Amino acid sequence: MPESLLAPGAVLALWTLIMLGWVAATRFSAMSKAGVDLNAAPPGGRGADLENVLPPLTNWKSHNYTHLLEQPTLFYAVIVFLHLSGGSTDLTRGLAWAYVVLRIAHSLWQATVNRIPVRFAIFALATFCLFALAVLAVIATLG
Repeated sequence: MPESLLAPGAVLALWTLIMLGWVAATRFSAMSKAGVDLNAAPPGGRGADLENVLPPLTNWKSHNYTHLLEQPTLFYAVIVFLHLSGGSTDLTRGLAWAYVVLRIAHSLWQATVNRIPVRFAIFALATFCLFALAVLAVIATLG
């Protein structure tokens, strides 16, 4: 395992961009099949406007990309707090890597199968890792 607590954050940032590429590839293909003409779209249109036009399997990838820009923003902040306060330990690095692996698993599940009980379980485990990291960050920054 790399010694840097920032490495899991860099991997998750890269994964988020990979998901963006997956969203674009599947969305443009699905729009073409659905006969959507971007040149004819009204000004101010958003991706959410395509929810009822594109198939669910296409939308799931977009939903996950949005999710990767929500809770993981806390993760990035927490690992920076830990890094700057000397809170990089085997435990915090292990929790950070577990969080990233779980978020990638969550992405793959949501983008392909998307059965909610499993997706929620993966999300809950990742959230537990983030909660533990946040507690450890508070301890590290107060100490």
